Amino acid sequence: MLQLLIIADDFTGALDTGVQFSALGAKSLVVTEPDYDLKNAEGIDVLIFDSETRHVDPKKAYKTVYDFIKQAKTLNIPHIYKKTDSGLRGNIGAEIAGAMDALGLDEMSFVPAFPAMRRVTRGGVHYVDGVPVAESMFGKDPFEPVRHSDVNEIIASQTDKKGIHVYDAETDGDMIAVAGHLGHSGLRLTAGCAGFAGVLAHVLGFHGKGGNVPEMPERFFMVCGSVNPVTCGQVKYARDNGFKYVCLSAEQKLSPTWPGSPECVEIARKWLAEIGNSNAILDANNPDEAAETEEYIRSHGMDIETVRVNISRAVTGAAMAMIDGGLDARIMCVGGDTLLALMGYAGVSELVPVCEVEKGVVLTTFMYRGRTYYIMTKSGGFGEEDLLVKLAGK
Repeated sequence: MLQLLIIADDFTGALDTGVQFSALGAKSLVVTEPDYDLKNAEGIDVLIFDSETRHVDPKKAYKTVYDFIKQAKTLNIPHIYKKTDSGLRGNIGAEIAGAMDALGLDEMSFVPAFPAMRRVTRGGVHYVDGVPVAESMFGKDPFEPVRHSDVNEIIASQTDKKGIHVYDAETDGDMIAVAGHLGHSGLRLTAGCAGFAGVLAHVLGFHGKGGNVPEMPERFFMVCGSVNPVTCGQVKYARDNGFKYVCLSAEQKLSPTWPGSPECVEIARKWLAEIGNSNAILDANNPDEAAETEEYIRSHGMDIETVRVNISRAVTGAAMAMIDGGLDARIMCVGGDTLLALMGYAGVSELVPVCEVEKGVVLTTFMYRGRTYYIMTKSGGFGEEDLLVKLAGK
């Protein structure tokens, strides 16, 4: 019987939450289909639904969450977790309201902290690396900037729903204490990021042993669609330490017709030859072409959503052309948009979380053309400067 349903607003969030349970031996599955029938989750302990609602209108986000949880209510799934971004991006208030309304609840608890990643909540204010979140890199996000640091202000800007109780937490011990305070009935519906999910994994009775890192291809290949400063620093460090680097031009990454074109296939073949057997990065963010990128966006009248979607499709379209051309590597995707676009090209709608290879870096598997591929993923803002070099050495 399905013990827990998790609703995440993007792919990396779904995975880094689901792996908290896989690590303890729970059978976990991540799905992306909005019309997924929960009755098909036979033999699954934890189902994680990627709603892809971070960048949509709040009303649509509310309805997507409401409809999916309404289905769960009819099946009497005992626990539901609304996974939110640890940087508080997205439609947090609208989605929590949708979850509450679907279950007919007047109150629920929200624990947004992730102390292991230096994201804590103190006095109702959320901090990232000691900085109020609206003043951190998440306040400068080009697609979804966080405007408030007070969690209740973020919620109130998206919904007038009352009864959402925000809990402070600065350590894992604080989160464990919150779970103990809430008790079994209080955990019927909760919200938070992967941090509190890790607490739930233990509190709800998952105490087994998950999978270890399997044998994978030696070569490391990163597909990067993120412009987060943390990821940009990681890419630079990797390049300085011998990684081969190939990058899309402004026109390639922004043109909706470039992915899958003969030019895309040809340049993928060229890049494969250039990188040889080296660890490598395929990047959509070329700092040297910032002016060209801005001019292309302006001259084509592109809005920010179109830019986001086109970049994700372009960099993953090139990656799939390289895979089809014979790339043999363990692949890393940075950013939920990037991973979801890659899955779309591969025709895959389900992923199995395996384990964390580093904190915040999740290893998953999927089948493509009869072969198992290993995909590592993280959100843009996670990890130390040398993360890619460490992962490549494992």
